Amino acid sequence: MTSFSIVNRKIDPTRRGRALKPDGSIDDNDRVEIGPTNLAFAEWSAQGLTPPDLDRMRKARLDRVVQQLRQRDYAGVLCFDPLNIRYATDSSNMQIWIMHNTSRAIFVSADGHVVLWDLRGCSQLSRHLPLINEIREGGAGFYYFVAGDEGEAIAKDFAGQVDELLRRFGGENRRLAVDKIEILGLRALDALGIEVCNGMQLMEHARAVKGIDEINAMRCSIATCEIAVAKMRDRLRPGIAETELWSVLHAENIARGGEWIETRLLTSGPRTNPWLQEAGPRRINTGDLVAFDTDVVGPYGMCADFSRTWYCGDSRPSDEQRRLHAIAYEHMMANMAMLKPGISFTELTERSHRLPAEFVEQRYGVMMHGIGLCDEYPAILYPEDFIPGAFDYVLEPGMTLCVESYIGTVGGHEGVKLEEQVLIKENGVENLTNCPFDPALMGTT
Repeated sequence: MTSFSIVNRKIDPTRRGRALKPDGSIDDNDRVEIGPTNLAFAEWSAQGLTPPDLDRMRKARLDRVVQQLRQRDYAGVLCFDPLNIRYATDSSNMQIWIMHNTSRAIFVSADGHVVLWDLRGCSQLSRHLPLINEIREGGAGFYYFVAGDEGEAIAKDFAGQVDELLRRFGGENRRLAVDKIEILGLRALDALGIEVCNGMQLMEHARAVKGIDEINAMRCSIATCEIAVAKMRDRLRPGIAETELWSVLHAENIARGGEWIETRLLTSGPRTNPWLQEAGPRRINTGDLVAFDTDVVGPYGMCADFSRTWYCGDSRPSDEQRRLHAIAYEHMMANMAMLKPGISFTELTERSHRLPAEFVEQRYGVMMHGIGLCDEYPAILYPEDFIPGAFDYVLEPGMTLCVESYIGTVGGHEGVKLEEQVLIKENGVENLTNCPFDPALMGTT
């Protein structure tokens, strides 16, 4: 085991999370801290946005994990999911790679002691994070690509380390929440008499309610995404390929310190129906609808997730195109109007705006879903998909949701995708999205 002391760095309160040189200037050669660029900070300042206080946000997140552990009487939680690792520690090393190469993990005890297992040679990347008490290199990778036929032995050694931590911090409590783990690791924990509990449930509930700094971070991420989307709109011309248009979103997000994008959901013309097709080489024609879903993981790792459908060209959209857009807009706004603290997820399903029968078969997968570092709990389902007992909870202030709508008939020529990102407040709901709808499809031009 290798343990590291915390490295304290001077932080400019107006550039939260950016390291400073001794003379007070921004250290652009900071070797460990990632984050927004000067371009992003300038744009946010022009919009009157407040960046998050990272130290306060990190502590609030860890406190919520500890709260959930104590509420469930768990001795600790073991996380392999990179988004859960990010939430509890703000450590973000190689998130996409780790999603399919499970070799980083954290343990959080019920009193907030945090241990990070990182990739060999990467311990320096998280030393600056103030809430990580121990960093251990290697040991959490026992999947076949890195462990081969010795995976069982590596998993046994890792489970022994977890067992030692449980005994040190949990005493007689052998209840350990685990979000996801390779089969060999689960068997090794079972062999030591550790009671493995539902860690994904714990982490999703911890992540569900956002504090002021997470909300500020989300506002900044959405603003960055909206700027990128505006540049996409400027590039939309007949003849541009779907992939060319989609690449603008990636480039502008990364230029501002954004991180990655979860999907490739931009399609045009007949490829808008059915939904969930990915951007391809098709060239967009005059008169086409162009529909997209951002799914942008922007600055601070916060997801900006909204959808728009545009008309390509200067002529008037067809009556059918306007009809589809009007129904999608009505459906989304009517469901958004229901949102308030205290309403149950079941009520939202039962009282939801009903789709016209012709659009039910190709309804979207959810009416609403939580949003934070990515799509999160809860999932608010359509009546046709409702699972009794799956989500017997209520909306709380500080929850953030995306309200979805897809309208397209089976065999129809085109479809319309719309989505807004909102915040549940004490007195109702605030729409966090400011991206305009296409005035030609809204009938305002």
